[in-house]
Amino acid sequence: MSSLAKKRGRSRNIVGERVRRARLAFEPPMTQDQLAGRLAREGLQLDRVAIAKIEGGIRCAFDFEVKALATVLKVDARWLIGIASGSEKATMRKRRI
Repeated sequence: MSSLAKKRGRSRNIVGERVRRARLAFEPPMTQDQLAGRLAREGLQLDRVAIAKIEGGIRCAFDFEVKALATVLKVDARWLIGIASGSEKATMRKRRI
């Protein structure tokens, strides 16, 4: 959680930490700029600053953004939002998240 989010007492976005973990689980780790480029190819315009704010818990991610993030990061959207699913363990094993 970012220092600004800590000052406010809580994160505004529960997916942020998981987005960061999934991004860094790529080999080699995906940068925020690379993630922004891959999202653009999927039709979602999120720049590096917006991604940094999502990861830091400062900016909320909309449902359509979570869907695109999950697609690009190759994870289950339910995992991104913290909903336990049967595939969560498989996702974590497969990607070592």
